[in-house]
Amino acid sequence: MSMDTKETILSAARAAAQAHGYGGLNFRDLAAQVGIKAASLHYHFPTKADLGAAVAKRYWQDTAAALEAMRGEMPDAGDCLRRYPSIFRRSLENGNRMCLCSFMAAEFDDLPEAVRDEVENFANINVSWLSETLVAAGLTDPAEAEKRARAIFAAVSGAQLLARSRADITLFDELVGSYRQAGLLPG
Repeated sequence: MSMDTKETILSAARAAAQAHGYGGLNFRDLAAQVGIKAASLHYHFPTKADLGAAVAKRYWQDTAAALEAMRGEMPDAGDCLRRYPSIFRRSLENGNRMCLCSFMAAEFDDLPEAVRDEVENFANINVSWLSETLVAAGLTDPAEAEKRARAIFAAVSGAQLLARSRADITLFDELVGSYRQAGLLPG
């Protein structure tokens, strides 16, 4: 199996998990989509837990890279905070999907430990980035940054969930706008 096959599997698994959660990771369906035999999928991912953990890990790593790239492109921390919700909006733009780790967080009690760990990592990198960026923007002091970062992360994740349940991306935008009006996010 080539590395390209592994990447194709991860990409297909990501799309399935964003639409159906951890329960949507079905080896037979993924193998058919990728064009390999289900048994061949086990070469790269011996168990569903291995696949789920790899997909969640890749997802938070991609998110961390996107957040750092945003920081590199936009030296103004306030601009970064204004742009932050767009990361979650992209999933909605892509077939009304959910943030993969938000979807899996809803299944937390049923996830294997390795998958739970990666889902927690996703939340941690978001809260950490938000905390650092809030302080850099001068919007909060370091002692209060994590509380506000958690509130922002929860609010934006919740806006995505509500918008998805209505298949209405404008609802996401309206909610984010209300967070700006309330002062949770910079305007």
